[in-house]
Amino acid sequence: MPATSSHDRPAVELRRITANGVDLNVALAGEGPAVLLLHGFPHTWQLWTDVLPGLAGRYRVIAPDLRGFGASAREESGYDAGTLAADAEAVLDALGVGSAAVVGIDAGTPPAFLLAMRRPDLVRRLVLMESLLGTLPGAEEFLAHGAPWWFGFHSAPGLAESVLTGHEGEYIDWFLDAGTLGQGVRPALRDAFVDAYTGTEALRCAFSYYRALPTSAQQVREAVRAARLTVPTLAIGARPVGRALEQQLRPVADDVVGHVIEDCGHIIPLHRPEELLGLLGPFLAAGEEGKQDSPLLATLNV
Repeated sequence: MPATSSHDRPAVELRRITANGVDLNVALAGEGPAVLLLHGFPHTWQLWTDVLPGLAGRYRVIAPDLRGFGASAREESGYDAGTLAADAEAVLDALGVGSAAVVGIDAGTPPAFLLAMRRPDLVRRLVLMESLLGTLPGAEEFLAHGAPWWFGFHSAPGLAESVLTGHEGEYIDWFLDAGTLGQGVRPALRDAFVDAYTGTEALRCAFSYYRALPTSAQQVREAVRAARLTVPTLAIGARPVGRALEQQLRPVADDVVGHVIEDCGHIIPLHRPEELLGLLGPFLAAGEEGKQDSPLLATLNV
């Protein structure tokens, strides 16, 4: 199971930031050019725990809990990708960041994409992982047998939370095990994720992302009708998404590099952190002004 020793971990500051009218919990670590990390379901900012040592040595890492997730405010609405993108932009503005690389996975991918589409002056590099961008062409093979089963379950208003309240641990365990191809995650991380998604209100917020997917898909379609993605982009796949995201991006983007990490589950930052850092290092460094060949200086002990 992936792990890093405690002396390798950077100091992490947890800060409350009001962004786009929402009180968000934001983890901050390191100094240097900004890198914004947007997590997915069923995670919090702690999804990035095992890549923080390799990033914070040369970057200012900014990892919020998305609205409604983790320790951020549990809002009634605003779980569509466009609003989440506005939240992310407001976090950067509150921190005085004028340029950032943006990395999104799962539920964090569509907001990261829309932020880059809206503010190419703000997003210098874009990394998208293990998600689809609405109904854009390119994912037909992945969706040949329909969307994953939990999409429908989560989408029915009130259903999933009424069924799962009191059984959150077993449910979250299924996703953590599946997302690491059966390896699971360290007990402390597992417990933190389960705690973050325990209770009817926590589950409602998490499933609100799925209930907003039609709106998010429309926002993505409108964005690509109006403009092309000009920000240099790295699309990373694993199991199960593979190259579907890259195939969606190629017709709408000017500069896309795609990579699939073999023998890797959906939760890439916890299942294969070293491989992820090996991709992020040169890609992020290429976006640093005046630097042509700057590999990451820190690596993980796994």
